[in-house]
Order: sequence, then C-alpha cells, then structure tokens
Amino acid sequence: QVQLVESGGGLVQAGGSLRLSCGASGRTFSSYVMGWFRQAPGKEREFVAVITWSGGRTYYADSVKGRFTISRDNAKNTVYLQMNILKPEDTAVYYCAARWRDKGIAVLPGAFDYWGQGTQVTVSS
Repeated sequence: QVQLVESGGGLVQAGGSLRLSCGASGRTFSSYVMGWFRQAPGKEREFVAVITWSGGRTYYADSVKGRFTISRDNAKNTVYLQMNILKPEDTAVYYCAARWRDKGIAVLPGAFDYWGQGTQVTVSS
C-alpha cells in the first residue's frame, strides 16, 4: 500500500508556470506506475499524464502535450508535474495516483489503485 500527498498548487496568471509534487510513503515507490489527473468543477476526472515505474516512458493528454512534463525521482519517492504556459482551462484540482507496475500503463482513473487528496490549481486570465 502507498499513501500519496500532493503539493505545489496555487493561483497563477495565464502563461505562468507551476510545479506540482506528489510524495509517496513506503519503500516500494518504484513498484508503481504514477499518474496525474485533474477534475474541474462539474466535470469528470480526466487523465493528464502518466509515467512508468522507471521513468522511461511518459504519456500525456493532448490538451497538455508540449506544456506539461511528468517526471519522477524514485530515490525521493516523488513524482512531479511541471506545468508551463498555463491556461484558464487548466484550472482544476490535480490528483496524483499510483498503479502497481505489473499492471502496465493506464490512462483511466478507475485503473489506478491509490490516490492523493488533491491540490488546487487556479489559472486567472
């Protein structure tokens, strides 16, 4: 089992940047595929980015490709989401999630086993 805690959210102007962090408890962080998702008010939770356990492969939603970068540091039990050129439509609660690595890559929220509590990102126009 793993516990996840996100940080780094806040209020930023359009065009700005933020870096989200997600710290994980336990000694088996490298056993998990890690993903970032977001949920705006009145909308479904949606996929943002995912990274394999080794960090060797990453995948992004089309809406963030070229602007967001997911990375991880297994020695620090942390996954990051660098968000650049932020837009008002990026406003949402951002969640990190973990999926046992033997299950492979996934992009659907229901495929992930563990979730953090979320961090609010608000982008003003």
